[in-house]
Amino acid sequence: MSEGSFVTSFAQRFEMRVPVVQAPMAGATTPAMAAAVSNAGGLGILAGAALSPEKIAGEVAAIRALTNRPFGVNLFVLEPAAPDAATVRRALAAIDPLRADLGLPPGQPLERYAPDFRAQLDVLIELRVPVASFTFGLLSADDVTRLHANGLYVIGTATHVAEGVAWRDAGVDAIAAQGAEAGAHRGTFIGAFEDALIGTMALVPQLVDATGLPVLAAGGIMDGRGIVAALALGAQAAVMGTAFLTCHESAVPQAWKTRVRAMSDTSTSVTRAITGRHARGIRNPLMQRLSETMDRIAPYPVQNALTQELRQSAGRAQNADYLSLWSGQGAPLGRVRREDLGAAELMAQLEQEWRAATTRIAAFK
Repeated sequence: MSEGSFVTSFAQRFEMRVPVVQAPMAGATTPAMAAAVSNAGGLGILAGAALSPEKIAGEVAAIRALTNRPFGVNLFVLEPAAPDAATVRRALAAIDPLRADLGLPPGQPLERYAPDFRAQLDVLIELRVPVASFTFGLLSADDVTRLHANGLYVIGTATHVAEGVAWRDAGVDAIAAQGAEAGAHRGTFIGAFEDALIGTMALVPQLVDATGLPVLAAGGIMDGRGIVAALALGAQAAVMGTAFLTCHESAVPQAWKTRVRAMSDTSTSVTRAITGRHARGIRNPLMQRLSETMDRIAPYPVQNALTQELRQSAGRAQNADYLSLWSGQGAPLGRVRREDLGAAELMAQLEQEWRAATTRIAAFK
């Protein structure tokens, strides 16, 4: 493949040289990571869901200080959480023994369990962020129209065809197809999550056919071979998260990075025990012990907020047994890369691998 021969509507829109979108990963993505990916010819996306509007504004300013290229911010579509006292008490009863293991006092109810989504949305519009992506729910057509009126490109996450069609009908510009292989939280918002564990290879072409929109393939893609496969399925770019999780710009603790690099293809499970929403991560004592008390698990974002101090304390102590070790099934493919690789260097390797794989396939007779 010659330089400049990669052309899709999505790539042209964002002047991409490499068909790679860096996935938003809460707690991992940083302005340095997003800017490095965009500067290397991809599209970097900041995970903004856990951030206050003021923090989002600061992170966006930091990205803009590092790059003049397009980038994005991802949000979770959430209604305000107002749990009853009994729900919180039940959840804390299961969490407190783990807190005690780390020397933390019993947990307490919180004043707020997640940032205000509407305020987060307003700040993206105020800042005129180039790309806004969304998961966990569906924006209204009015919200999408408002984003478009302010110049934002809108991406919705779908885990099955009905969700992709719902996003299309809401007026979005593109669909992020989240395959079952993907690490971290599932984006399912229509039907049961168990019915939406569709592999990337099956999901992407169905969404391409059903929606007619640019589709971005997420889940299990770690190298140039995966990028080629995603494009062959009809995707216009590959969304890669776990591949960037161990980069030196990633904000996750070193203990988490070490576990990701040591895992096998069968090391992960999908659970709602840690945050109240189903997510794929490496099995560890935190996941296993909370999974034994599923009748006490609060819904997201309550459970997520109630376990946050525990996980943050574990991170400071580099104790991977009590971290939420989100990771995708393709992580073992990353062991071929040098530890603590930078995002820009990873992008250069991905570009070389993708072009080499494309040339190799083109030579088949």
